[in-house]
Amino acid sequence: MKIWKRCAGLVLALACCLGLLSGCGQEAAEGMKLSVCVGSAPRELDPIYATDPADQTILMHLYENLMRTAVDVSGGTSASSGVAKSVQQEENTDGTVTCTFKLRGAKWSDGQAVTASDFVYAWQRLADPANDSPYASLLSVVAGYDTVRSTGDVTALKVSAKNDSTLVVELNGKYDWFLTVVCTSPATLPVRQDVIEAWQTQTAEAAAQAEGEPVEVEPWWADTSGLVTNGPYQVSGETDDALTLTASETYSGTQSGPAELTFRYADTPEEAQSLYENKEVDFVSRVTDDQLTKLVEEESPSLIQELGVYTILFNCRQEQLADPQVRGALVLSLDRAAIAEAAGETAQAAEGFIAPGVPENEDGDFRTVGGPVVETDPEEYQASCVEAQKLLNAAADGAPTGLEYLYVDEGTAGDVAREVCDAWSRVLGVTVTPKSVTAEELETALRTGEYDLAAATFQPLGNDAECFLRPWMTDSEENVLGYANSAYDTLMSIIASASDSAARMGCLHDAEELLLGDYALTPLYTTVTADQLRENLTGVCRDPRGWFSFTSVAVRTA
Repeated sequence: MKIWKRCAGLVLALACCLGLLSGCGQEAAEGMKLSVCVGSAPRELDPIYATDPADQTILMHLYENLMRTAVDVSGGTSASSGVAKSVQQEENTDGTVTCTFKLRGAKWSDGQAVTASDFVYAWQRLADPANDSPYASLLSVVAGYDTVRSTGDVTALKVSAKNDSTLVVELNGKYDWFLTVVCTSPATLPVRQDVIEAWQTQTAEAAAQAEGEPVEVEPWWADTSGLVTNGPYQVSGETDDALTLTASETYSGTQSGPAELTFRYADTPEEAQSLYENKEVDFVSRVTDDQLTKLVEEESPSLIQELGVYTILFNCRQEQLADPQVRGALVLSLDRAAIAEAAGETAQAAEGFIAPGVPENEDGDFRTVGGPVVETDPEEYQASCVEAQKLLNAAADGAPTGLEYLYVDEGTAGDVAREVCDAWSRVLGVTVTPKSVTAEELETALRTGEYDLAAATFQPLGNDAECFLRPWMTDSEENVLGYANSAYDTLMSIIASASDSAARMGCLHDAEELLLGDYALTPLYTTVTADQLRENLTGVCRDPRGWFSFTSVAVRTA
């Protein structure tokens, strides 16, 4: 997991544009063509499965959600109208909140009307445990979600179509981020039920004709030329190295971006840079490591803080790690400055679990307002080591033995693993074996609880402090730690029903301190990235979650 460098020169990725996906009330720029590179060829264009920012970027141009995200210069986010022309929120006597969306007269690319039922189907499909979407928990704030997950009955989800133009959603509480996170996510984009069901029928027929023999079936979205979409663009061409979109003739919203948008593919930043230097593209989503290192050294204002935290996860169900004093000893013996150095030039030691840049109020972001809650000062490290030894000595069962530390050996993760395990051996005399695993193996270990310690990048579902903290509630599906604290659960419940923003933020700071004070996990560092756009262009916007919008790109006039 990654944490961020907090300095005046670093800005939120979003600050490059004030209208992410918002359009400017104009038609697409007549005749303007834009070529960009945001990554490799699409791996997944099903909204509920797309995890790669490159894939999500394509999806957000092909489809339109209920809401769009608008960003101010401080990095704060607000929701503006997408397919929904208005939304009314009503707090009920039982603490639930009813959200009523009125839809504008949007159309699919085949001319059919976009209806509230399209969203009902998409959200039920996302919540369905049979589909095993990594983003299903986005809907955990919706009433009935827990029932869906335990029974498989998607109709229990409190999302309904009052009529073709009215969508009603009932929430478990007041969630400030519901509109800005859930209703703007690629995972909650509408999809056509008839399109997917037709594919399912074809798949079943092919399997039946194969008479038990294995059948290789392409996903429903594989033929991009036949995609039925509702966004500002639709597919007009595809080659082995590019996907071309053109402004949709059926789109009834407003956007002022290019009339034609081409996504060129590159598997590495170096390949992307070659495209840029040869003027085959006008934008690349990632610069090379050498370029990034130079920008970090210069403290360039073009640096973008990534919304993720490289974190050590403790299996609190593991007998030797069940004692918070043992976990605390392991945490306090870590030198975060040395770990960040091992992680590379783009890393900065974590000062808390919630990353810098996550908004709080007009006075600053969550990290700036709350201050550090994790020690990063090298001058205090020796004192921390003394305290670590005291905690271990006080542990009822003494020092742990035979522990493994799982990590995915990508980038500098191996160097970080060695630095971490060496610190435990040096300070505590505790031997922990670093073990490299694949991403799939790590995910399996976390989900099954078959691990001791693991390191991974925690990526929250949204740019809000609550999105960092909700996964660790006792009954959360995402709680791979086995962490259980009734006081923490109570705090998170209060946060979900808080009507006062200042009180909510105060409880969020308390929850972060409680979680870290229990040593259920410990953040190590964050990282920064950078993109590159031709100097004569402006208007590229990056969502904190990682995808880009080109719907407001224009030629610079000054």
